[in-house]
Amino acid sequence: MTAQFTPAGTLTAEDLGAVHLIGVGGVGMLGVARLLLTRGIRVSGSDLREWPSLAGLRALGGTIHLSHEVTNLDGVDTVVYSSAIPQDHLELVEARRRGLRVLHRSEALAAAMTGRRAVAVAGTHGKTTTTSMVTMVLQQAGVDPSFVIGGEISEVGSGAHHGTGEHFVVEADESDRSFLIYRPYVSIITNVEADHLNTYGDYATLEAAFVEFARLTDPDGFIITCADDPGGRRLAESLRSAGRRVFTYGEAADADLRLTEMVSSARGVRYLAAIDGRSLGEFRLPVPGRHMGLNSAAAVLAAYLLELPLEAAEAALAVFPGVRRRFERKGVADGVLVYDEYAYHPTSMTLANQTLREVAGDGRLIVVFQPYRLYRTRDNQAEIAEALAIADEVVLLEVFGPGELRQPGEGSAALIAAVDLPADRKVFVESWEQAPVEVARRARAGDVVVTMGAPPISLMGDELLAALGERAAGSAPGATVDPVATTPAIGDPVPGGATSGGDGAALGGTAVPGGSAPTAG
Repeated sequence: MTAQFTPAGTLTAEDLGAVHLIGVGGVGMLGVARLLLTRGIRVSGSDLREWPSLAGLRALGGTIHLSHEVTNLDGVDTVVYSSAIPQDHLELVEARRRGLRVLHRSEALAAAMTGRRAVAVAGTHGKTTTTSMVTMVLQQAGVDPSFVIGGEISEVGSGAHHGTGEHFVVEADESDRSFLIYRPYVSIITNVEADHLNTYGDYATLEAAFVEFARLTDPDGFIITCADDPGGRRLAESLRSAGRRVFTYGEAADADLRLTEMVSSARGVRYLAAIDGRSLGEFRLPVPGRHMGLNSAAAVLAAYLLELPLEAAEAALAVFPGVRRRFERKGVADGVLVYDEYAYHPTSMTLANQTLREVAGDGRLIVVFQPYRLYRTRDNQAEIAEALAIADEVVLLEVFGPGELRQPGEGSAALIAAVDLPADRKVFVESWEQAPVEVARRARAGDVVVTMGAPPISLMGDELLAALGERAAGSAPGATVDPVATTPAIGDPVPGGATSGGDGAALGGTAVPGGSAPTAG
């Protein structure tokens, strides 16, 4: 059964009454819950695992149930679910039996945006980072936006906020078509590439959905796309021919906001920006990666078109701390620097690994990767293998594909064979517990190790640090571990002689096949 979504209308957050969120520990659901609580709305939620973020919801007055029960719905007016929740979930079935209002996460979010100027950020890659950058620029400009982001801005510790200003910044998810619910004043589309074809069937249908999303933009507002991305360029041409206001950014000569002299190193990114031939000056980021520079340009262009002071954009980007699970530094143990990175699509994996190579300097790059979804791993096997081959060594876990049935020849065993690295520099581990053992055996001082993929691989970073610390201390756990929760500051030492530059809903507490770590999807 496919969920049917209701486009945004006049429903407000306050109209929802008491709200219950199924799978409240997932990042996307967490943001909605936090936003509603800070608006004074009564909120409860259910999950199967005590996620660290749930303590923050309780502190705001939320009621959290660590089980799924029909009694969780007592006193509830509206039930909110995500696309990760099956339609036959007992709480969802009970909500409909009782005649309660039942909303998809995006429908509840659209209600919260009623009466605000929405800035919606979509795209195959870079949504979370770009949404975070736009939010920080608007905050620096003093307009106090509301926001809900599919991740947490490092050092801020939150992916949602109820602001007093007229703007509402939101990450718009195309994976289940729910981004078609929103009616934004500003639409930003970072790129359009083949992904989520289990939903769309083919690329043409996916591309058409992005066109439809852009056309839902307020006629008095505007659309921003990337001129360097072929999909974004086609989108801009199509919309302009229909008379829509479209502005582009990138290094392309015909971009409206053109970037020149872009330089990316372990210390971060810098570039010069100009619009219509007029210089806007230099912009700097303390995080590396040319793709980060492009993401920031979308925020600069949005600020310019919203007539906000560009000094605010410059100042906000200069201290941008990064987003958790996007190039997040976890710590150092026994001279090995450990990062976590959300990338699982081959394009984002390639960009992430190229950037991590800059950080590694003279050291080696070791990627611990868990593919996400069997269909994506199968259909993009050659491209994923090519992205992994950028690393010096690869430790590969089995595909994370909850609810999927593996066919003969599918999965990580086939993928590891396709990675163009010598046999001794790549390994497929069949259990979760084997991965830290392999990393401790392979990594040496000066190396960079990254855990890469959608959850649950994000939970492994601490285990890698512990294994490396035990190796160094002769079974004295943590003796040489220096965990950090944020990206490093410019100039921090990085193993290998370099300097550092400092893109779900919870499914509950099921175990990783062959391991003991909890999963999320």
